[in-house]
Amino acid sequence: MNTIPDFVLAFSSVLWEALPFVVLGAVVAGVLEELLPQQLVTRLLPRGVLPAVVAGALLGLAFPMCECGIVVVIRRLLRKGLPLACCVSYMMAGPIINVVVILSTWVAFGPHGIAPEVVGLRVGLGFVVAVTTGLVVQRFYSKYGNSLLAPAAVPPPESPTGLPVLDDAPAAPSGPRARRVFDGLGRVSSTAVHDFVDITVFLILGSILAAVAKLFVPAEDVTAFSTDYPLLAVPVMMGFAFLMCLCSEADAFVAATFTHMHISAKVAFLVFGPMLDIKLLLMYFRIFRPRLIVVIVTCSVTLTYALCVAVQFLF
Repeated sequence: MNTIPDFVLAFSSVLWEALPFVVLGAVVAGVLEELLPQQLVTRLLPRGVLPAVVAGALLGLAFPMCECGIVVVIRRLLRKGLPLACCVSYMMAGPIINVVVILSTWVAFGPHGIAPEVVGLRVGLGFVVAVTTGLVVQRFYSKYGNSLLAPAAVPPPESPTGLPVLDDAPAAPSGPRARRVFDGLGRVSSTAVHDFVDITVFLILGSILAAVAKLFVPAEDVTAFSTDYPLLAVPVMMGFAFLMCLCSEADAFVAATFTHMHISAKVAFLVFGPMLDIKLLLMYFRIFRPRLIVVIVTCSVTLTYALCVAVQFLF
């Protein structure tokens, strides 16, 4: 076994697969920071907690993002005042409930004749897990407030007039229009580069861990194990998704190769992976406190497992 070449190949595949989406997420975050008015974020949300969390879970239909880039965007949305529960539901459902991922899942499972079932279960279960987790996070937020967030994600304080006080906000643009445009582009670039460097450190570390896991957990062993012990197929595939760190826009093609698995195990792989894997877990520490990460991990694991086991019995 060529351990070092295999490690380099696995590490580079995870890193280069995720890197374009991290760049995209950093650029989107920079644009949001510069152009999105703070008051507009909360003004567009529904009033009730449940409708707002549901709207967050469906936000991926308007702003499709892979899980590799959505973490960067979430931090900027939190800074803009988007409620934490909405951000969490968007963060978990956005990489699943978007047009690109839905189409790729359909194409991957089309030859197997189960594309409608897999797409429906992936979107439906992902929506339920994201909304439920968002509601649980809202309960914790009502008790602990912004102490659940890392300093880099805490929204700026408000002045007595109710307007946000941005300590690092640039001065109001003045001068010729061309100069104002270039100043704006400069601020967007500065924010994007800052977020990219900040998150890429955790992405590299997660890619290293994922590469090590791929060397010692062969896909063939996972398939054989899940075939021999069908009731354990769901947690095994959830663990495999956590270790592989695949992009949600490509993971369906990997899941489709497990031809002898029950559909519940495939759906568990497709739902859990975009919500939680090694690199995502490390990236979460840049915007969330450990207490909140424990809540998100617990909800993701228990809800995905329970729903997919129910699917296994129903099918």
